[in-house]
Amino acid sequence: MSETLTLPVLPLDDEVVLPGMVVPIELTDAEVRGAVDAARNSAGLGRGPGIRSEDKSQVLLVPRIANRLAATGTLAVIEQVGRMPGGEPGAVLRGVSRVKIGHGTTGPGAALWVEGTVIEETGQGARATELAKEYKSLIVAVLQQRGQWQVVDMIQQLDDPSTIADRAGYSSYVTAEQKLQLLETADIAERLETAIKWTREHLAELDVAETIRKDVTEGMEKQQKEFLLRQQLAAVRKELKELSGDGDGTEEDDYRARVEAADLPEKVREAALKEVDKLERTPDASPETGWIRTWLDTVLDIPWNERTEDAYDIAGARAILDEDHTGLDDVKDRIIEYLAVRKRRSDRGLGVIGGRRSGAVLALVGPPGVGKTSLGESVARAMDRKFVRVALGGVRDEAEIRGHRRTYVGALPGRIVRAIREAGTMNPVVLLDEVDKIGSDYRGDPASALLEVLDPAQNHTFRDHYLEVDLDLSDVVFLATANVLDSIPGPLLDRMELVSLDGYTEDEKVAIARDHLLSRQLAKAGLSAEEVNVDEGALRLIAAEYTREAGVRSLERSIARVLRKVAAKEALEPGAIPVTVGVDNLSDFLGRPRFTPETRLTSSDRRTAVPGVATGLAVTGAGGDVLYIEASLADPETGGTGVTLTGQLGDVMKESAQIALSYLRSHGAELELPVTDLKDRGVHVHVPAGAVPKDGPSAGVTMTTALASLLSGRPVRSDVAMTGEVSLTGRVLPIGGVKQKLLAAHRAGITTVLIPQRNEPDLDDVPAEVLAKLSVHPMSDVRDVLALALEPASSAVNADGADSATVTAAA
Repeated sequence: MSETLTLPVLPLDDEVVLPGMVVPIELTDAEVRGAVDAARNSAGLGRGPGIRSEDKSQVLLVPRIANRLAATGTLAVIEQVGRMPGGEPGAVLRGVSRVKIGHGTTGPGAALWVEGTVIEETGQGARATELAKEYKSLIVAVLQQRGQWQVVDMIQQLDDPSTIADRAGYSSYVTAEQKLQLLETADIAERLETAIKWTREHLAELDVAETIRKDVTEGMEKQQKEFLLRQQLAAVRKELKELSGDGDGTEEDDYRARVEAADLPEKVREAALKEVDKLERTPDASPETGWIRTWLDTVLDIPWNERTEDAYDIAGARAILDEDHTGLDDVKDRIIEYLAVRKRRSDRGLGVIGGRRSGAVLALVGPPGVGKTSLGESVARAMDRKFVRVALGGVRDEAEIRGHRRTYVGALPGRIVRAIREAGTMNPVVLLDEVDKIGSDYRGDPASALLEVLDPAQNHTFRDHYLEVDLDLSDVVFLATANVLDSIPGPLLDRMELVSLDGYTEDEKVAIARDHLLSRQLAKAGLSAEEVNVDEGALRLIAAEYTREAGVRSLERSIARVLRKVAAKEALEPGAIPVTVGVDNLSDFLGRPRFTPETRLTSSDRRTAVPGVATGLAVTGAGGDVLYIEASLADPETGGTGVTLTGQLGDVMKESAQIALSYLRSHGAELELPVTDLKDRGVHVHVPAGAVPKDGPSAGVTMTTALASLLSGRPVRSDVAMTGEVSLTGRVLPIGGVKQKLLAAHRAGITTVLIPQRNEPDLDDVPAEVLAKLSVHPMSDVRDVLALALEPASSAVNADGADSATVTAAA
């Protein structure tokens, strides 16, 4: 039967005492002291000095968690009353049993008295004994890890499951709430299971902590060992340097000395010294030391204040440009203008204005083989500057221009910084080759990154992602090369000054071959000028009928082929040289000509032999060219009507054909053309070389002339070529690429060219020798074009008998 007791309450703030525990408490708190005094007085105890052994007075220890008293407490006896080691009054209490707290009651003293019922424990048996053994082994394991061997011996002597379970009250890893849970649990087996669960969790935490501790200890030991060895190595190096008289200093000191000795801008010097400070604080084992050293090496390699003196001999610079390249007067004039202006600024002390120097950004646009890339080297030689080439074809990563962030492994500065470092000066000539072939993808748009590089208003403070310091590019001469302008973004194109290299005339090609290409290919073939002589007539024939291009690459390959044939003939038939290659024997080396001008064919073999033929001019990525279009009228009996357009024509070119047909239909009576037949007959326009896409507005005049020829039965003159856009009212509208088109007409043997009247100012760009061989007629109306382009009516062929026609049109 449970015993009922009347006991004074001793509250314990955030503490729980389980039965069997012996704990000391201080008597400084009024509630605690009152409870102890009340317990002792109720037992009629006498007083005496010092620490006294007395009869066991009883008190009820009640946990107070979060300012709330628990419903279950611990019956404790007062073992001793006296003073603590620090001199404060105290008492030693021993827990006896669990007590269920009941109603409050009265009692002596200032303490709170309550009635309590002793809780009888349950769960005794074999299971409790087994759990007690398991829990005791866990407790021993915890104590062994802590090295508390005396406590281990005490635990080993315990046999009572209840006592073993209540020893959890001593565990530091058990919280006050968990201890209260054990106090409120009367079942021994349940109490043991709970304690076992918490102890296992604590052991797992101890294992993890021990593993971490070992790893940290091993790492610290390794770092300490490495530090010690490095200190010893540094000491050895210092002694060796002192013995050899080389002085002393660490690698960090060496970097600091290099930075302080280098001629760096102030901002760059501050950034470099900051990185040196970071290097000195960073352990050698850290990967960041390698990144810092690489950055410092890069900064120290850049020629921040190194500049070459420009050659201000203007006449000498022009002579160098003329010596290296034939023609190309536009770009030569622009370089001479730049040097002249720079010379005047230097003479007047205006080298730097607003922090910006007098650099230049030129875009050399033209077909392949006209000498854009080699021109950059000549410009650098004429200005007496260093030359660096940066190939941008196929570049898709923005970091190639701006550099990588230093947080990335293997980070490098961009190509612009690398070009400056390679040149060794801050004012080189940098050739940005193939700027029209830059791509873009998920890694960024390199063309957008070039905006800052090529903008004269911004590039004096260009910031590379790797360097993260300002780099002055305002004194650099940038030459960008491109074949076409269509693929260059508008904002980037706006920052460059365009210089067009439209191609060479036949005379220029012959001069280039004679002065440059022949001597170069002779050296490559192992021949000399005395052994092989290629006369000017042969060179002209190669340029005119064996090649048809704006540049001179095919011309050079043809010359190389001739020389290879000569070398092979000498190897097979000794004594075959010296050889003279002329017009008569050129076919022995190159075979028959591939490009015969239309005007050199017989009348019946010309494409313009039937009505409907007109010659037009086009601009392609390879320069000017001629294209041919075939047109036919369907027989009325076939039932075909409408317009059919073939040959991979673009939308603009298709619209030009529709406009041409609409104009002829609306002005048929005025032009005396049988346009009424078109309602019953289909028109088919085809552009040969169907595998090549074609587009552009400048074929409008040519298509109008071809259809008018087809309807009138009057052939178009074979020596006439034309270009221009046509409107519905018959106006001839201006187009682009006049110079390239006239050069193409000259190469094709055309003698008469019709252009829009509003393009007449463009004739100033055409070489004089070309204009001298062409009869150029500016036109403003389609009627004038038809009057000049069509053969007289007396030579007309019946249009009904014509089954097809060919038109050469410009896209």
